[in-house]
Amino acid sequence: MVNRLSRATSPYLLQHADNPVDWREWAPDAFVEAAERDVPVLLSVGYASCHWCHVMAHESFEDLPTAEMMNTWFVNVKVDREERPDIDRVYMDAVQAMTGQGGWPMTVFLTPSGDPFFTGTYFPKTDRHGHPSFTRVLEAVHDAWVNRRGEIEAQAGSLTRTISVPTPTGTASPGGPALADAYKAIRSAFDSKRGGFGGAPKFPQAPILEFLLRSSGKAWAPESESMLVRTLDAMADGGIHDQVGGGFSRYSVDDRWLVPHFEKMLYDNALLARLYGRAWQITGEDRFASVARSTLDYMLSDLALPDGGFASGEDADSEGEEGRFYVFSWEEFSSITDSDAVAEYLGVRPEGNFEGRSILHRNRPAVEVSQAHGIPPRQLEADVSSTLAALAELRTRRVRPGLDDKAVCAWNGLAVRALAETGQALDEPRYLEAAADTARFLLSEMRRDDGRLMRSWRAGRTSSPGFCDDYGALAVGLFSLYQATGRPEWFAAARDITAEMIALFWDEETGGFHTTGHDVEQLIARPKNLFDSPTPSDNALAAEALQHLAAFTGDSELLQRLDRIFQHASRLIDRHPMNVGQMLSVLLVSLEPPIELAIVGHGPARLALETVVRNTYRPHVFVAIGDGAESHGIPLLENRPGGNGAAAYVCHGFVCRAPVERPEDLAVALE
Repeated sequence: MVNRLSRATSPYLLQHADNPVDWREWAPDAFVEAAERDVPVLLSVGYASCHWCHVMAHESFEDLPTAEMMNTWFVNVKVDREERPDIDRVYMDAVQAMTGQGGWPMTVFLTPSGDPFFTGTYFPKTDRHGHPSFTRVLEAVHDAWVNRRGEIEAQAGSLTRTISVPTPTGTASPGGPALADAYKAIRSAFDSKRGGFGGAPKFPQAPILEFLLRSSGKAWAPESESMLVRTLDAMADGGIHDQVGGGFSRYSVDDRWLVPHFEKMLYDNALLARLYGRAWQITGEDRFASVARSTLDYMLSDLALPDGGFASGEDADSEGEEGRFYVFSWEEFSSITDSDAVAEYLGVRPEGNFEGRSILHRNRPAVEVSQAHGIPPRQLEADVSSTLAALAELRTRRVRPGLDDKAVCAWNGLAVRALAETGQALDEPRYLEAAADTARFLLSEMRRDDGRLMRSWRAGRTSSPGFCDDYGALAVGLFSLYQATGRPEWFAAARDITAEMIALFWDEETGGFHTTGHDVEQLIARPKNLFDSPTPSDNALAAEALQHLAAFTGDSELLQRLDRIFQHASRLIDRHPMNVGQMLSVLLVSLEPPIELAIVGHGPARLALETVVRNTYRPHVFVAIGDGAESHGIPLLENRPGGNGAAAYVCHGFVCRAPVERPEDLAVALE
């Protein structure tokens, strides 16, 4: 039995192609049919690596009697939230407005005009713990549609009005006190014992960690670095970090980073790899560089697609079990090593810590374990390394979790940035090469003939037109690649993508960027995303792209737009700082203020100047690199001769000091 999803590009939709449910993709004809049949639309939203999406599919969507109810009473529409974040955002707002919480799978009942009137997330097959069964929900909604249509229409109108209310705009762009207040709010939410923020479930919250990274050393943020280090250490030591194969899972279900939700997503790993690399620059702790390398190596080995770009993520399940690929029985572990010290260090016990098996984690500091067992720390380190290598070989004989092999433009843009910046920081040319390869893939395979970016790609086919985060993430990634390599083609591509982003998404009336372009289907509300969840928000990414381009061009119009974004986000910065970490990070750089730095010349003299800039994390320094003979259309490089071999021009607001030629003089100028 095959339904209409068999023609989809999304792996998530294809997972449902043999359901007995008569699924449709999101399209106008589904709503036309609903109007003609006078039935509601049942909208189901999820993604390929979502564990509970699989559970609901198995319990309900593969069940013939349930499918018959759905087909008789509703027009059924399935959406991949990763392909259509606009649909997901609009109707998730409705779920949260109605229930106070959200999640996936998301289940929303709509009128034929698209207005939501009843919402939820996962519904079980049978009544459970106060949650009604899915069939009972279907029966209740059908009964209400037939017998209480007026109530439904009133509810739909109320919900639609609620989610259509725009985000209030502040009266002024926030200043330094807003950053200090945000820091205090973040500090109050910090888990000083286990790192991270809040309780279970615990998420990495990379945008907040980026703000801590950028605020390290500031007088108004005295504990930023210690909070950052505590969290990065706790995550790296925990079960959320794959100790065998590298990379991070989506989140931990507990508050101590031990038991992960085992799915691995590209965006988490790109964001965290870059954070660990930059944290190494700030702290000098080699363990952070090691985690950055292993995370990027995981991306390159397990998420890289044969035709280019990176897959979206890996499933939590394999062989019908959540986490089966990642955990080890005592017998399996004992067949590899009989070292009690290694077992203690990696937290492996006969009874296990997850359904009778063990999730590997760094259970105790190595020095404590070494002392307790009377072995040298180097010996323990060597034994742990050999054990992990053997366990990695054992895992190759297992069935890997399913791969969501679609490439999402925004997440690949994050990967370009991570590879470029971390490759530069760690002096790893292979990461820079991978960043360039990914950028070329995105600019060739994920654009229409008219240049319009597309949201996702799979097996040579693209999905819908790209969204604001696709443009913002790619532009920032390309700017990072330009600064890492000095190759002007990456600047040109970033400049063009940023210009297209402004043309497609800018809101001239209230400032900020819409999620959707003016050239696509308009939903019941036009979302404007300012919250990080879990990737940086559309507007934070767009703001960072504007910030980069303004630094290289001196275009005051870009700075005016940037200021309007900050003003638009000011109330959220004031009231919900934990949700706008990336915007806080961009604002911090704007208030620094930024330094525009032109390094021109050639050979070892230029390399020595570049090394000064790259020896630590300087988010407020924007570096244009040239040969001193040609500007390649980059205003910051115009009329910048290279002196006797190389020269550096340090500028604020395009007002530049006299050039310096010695690395030590540049170091002083950047202080």
